[in-house]
Amino acid sequence: MTKFCLILMASLCISVIIQAQPERWQQSVKYKMDIDFILKKHQIKGTQNLQFTNNSPDTLDKVFYHLYFNAFQPNSMMDVRSRTIIDPDKRIGDRIAQLSKSEQGFSKVNSLKMNGKDVKFETVGTILEVSLKDPILPHSMVTFDMEFVAQIPDQVRRSGRFNKEGIEYSMAQWYPKMCNYDYQGWHANPYVGREFYGIWGDFDVTIHMPKEYVIAGTGILQNKDDIGYGYSEKEPGNKADKLTWHFKAENVHDFVWAADPDYKQIVHKTSDGTILRFFFQPGEKTSENWEKLPVIMAECLTFINQKYGKYVYSEYSFIQGGDGGMEYPMATLITGERNMISLVGVAVHEWMHSWYQMMLGSNEALYHWMDEGFTSYASNEVMNMLKIKKLIPGEAQSNPHLKEVNGYCTFALGGTEEALITHADHFQTNTAYGVASYTKGEVLLEELRYIIGEHAFDKGMLRYYDTWKFKHPNTNDFFRIMEKTSGLELDWFKEYFVNTTHTIDYAIEDMKGKSLILRREGKIPMPLDITVKAKNGKTYQYYIPLDIMRGEKNGDRFFDNFKVMEDWPWVNPTYKLDIDLNLEDIERIDIDASKRLADVNRENNVYPRVMMQKVEDK
Repeated sequence: MTKFCLILMASLCISVIIQAQPERWQQSVKYKMDIDFILKKHQIKGTQNLQFTNNSPDTLDKVFYHLYFNAFQPNSMMDVRSRTIIDPDKRIGDRIAQLSKSEQGFSKVNSLKMNGKDVKFETVGTILEVSLKDPILPHSMVTFDMEFVAQIPDQVRRSGRFNKEGIEYSMAQWYPKMCNYDYQGWHANPYVGREFYGIWGDFDVTIHMPKEYVIAGTGILQNKDDIGYGYSEKEPGNKADKLTWHFKAENVHDFVWAADPDYKQIVHKTSDGTILRFFFQPGEKTSENWEKLPVIMAECLTFINQKYGKYVYSEYSFIQGGDGGMEYPMATLITGERNMISLVGVAVHEWMHSWYQMMLGSNEALYHWMDEGFTSYASNEVMNMLKIKKLIPGEAQSNPHLKEVNGYCTFALGGTEEALITHADHFQTNTAYGVASYTKGEVLLEELRYIIGEHAFDKGMLRYYDTWKFKHPNTNDFFRIMEKTSGLELDWFKEYFVNTTHTIDYAIEDMKGKSLILRREGKIPMPLDITVKAKNGKTYQYYIPLDIMRGEKNGDRFFDNFKVMEDWPWVNPTYKLDIDLNLEDIERIDIDASKRLADVNRENNVYPRVMMQKVEDK
């Protein structure tokens, strides 16, 4: 065979490999919007120029837009779902059904052109379906020009006018937004309750607003000198009835803003140069706590940057508004009339979403727990750090996740748990969604830390962020990072904990001589940390890996200096652990003395059994 043929064959093999493992492509958008606010009607009239780049290998003959405000109409999918689900969100209930015509929301597209030519479109609830005569070819860019009008509903869920604290306009999900098309196809989910998924791109937004209002939002204000209002030492330069606010934001997948005549702004520059902005209505219920918030949040940023990855944007705004707490790129809407611990808690949680939703951007509808659960986990770490440093009241804990572990275990025994793999809108109850996405999502990380060890876990969380930021990671992407970091196989844990509602339950069945008989009562196999405390005060620790892990963890502050035992084949219901003590020399034996293991029945984790009653009595 000639050298040329060998080179040609090698080139073809490389080409096949590249084609078989394509890079995770991302669509791209550039929005330019000009918005006129019609105060008397609570409406906005706007134009939108959207440059859409199809970076996929597919030809697109349709596109879809979200029209979120259409959810706030009687008999919308959100309304019907809220009135028929067992446990409706109290913020919604039957409120949508009772909205009058002037209180409802709507988003109406008056015209739409692609590359200057009219296209056919139809509004179907909260989705605009667009049929294209000229398909969008792979790796090509097109331009859509739109004229639209929207009516801002009474504050019901996330967005709206006049929230319970008197903030006049919370402008979330307010504009026609292109749905995302990724390697799984179109994601044109109707707005039923949750969650959001968008395309990263650039936003150039101009808002013409009555001059008495202050606007806060995503991005960087471009005309500070014209505006004043704490942005500049100058008075507003525009003396007309309206001021023009011009914002730009790069590499974000949404744009939020809020407006109120009474907003006060505090600006704080952190040690790394990030600008933090705080917008709130001054008063007895807000001022004292909001004025303390900047220093605390600056301390949070230092901790988060080191532990979870660097915040990439130059600014972030904490804005009083909305109906609780809701995250957006470079900003959050939070209700502000809270005590200090509550205000800091919601501010930390919503900002933490900047890592797991704004910069990692998993599809929240499919992988809600990868956003909410990871955010909850990190938020508890941040809040615990603040307690350690005495920046907020409360007692710091050696492990701030045990409450969630216990809460999940209790719920898992109740019979209404649904698997993490369930689509966010398709849970049978809101409670099951909340426990799955927030609580079990956090517990999943705590179980993972238990399995691979704290040091590997911390390295893995940073590696996950650095590897997958701005790439919309899925479940497999996260677990592969943790496998690479720990050197262990983890697919078994993913399949059990994400795809099923099986539970963990291990028991100490008996003690015979120096042999401890262990039994797996639950269906989820797990490695075990066994602690034996002798009557002479000495402690012995034994670690039992699973065979399907193909390795062992290293010790950490929760479990260290242990003796590695033979693997437990996961199909075996029992395991014989030979220890270094006779029964008469033992004071206590624990499965997972750290309480990290999400074991749904801890009564059988202690030997002798009478020890359990003593623990409960204490």
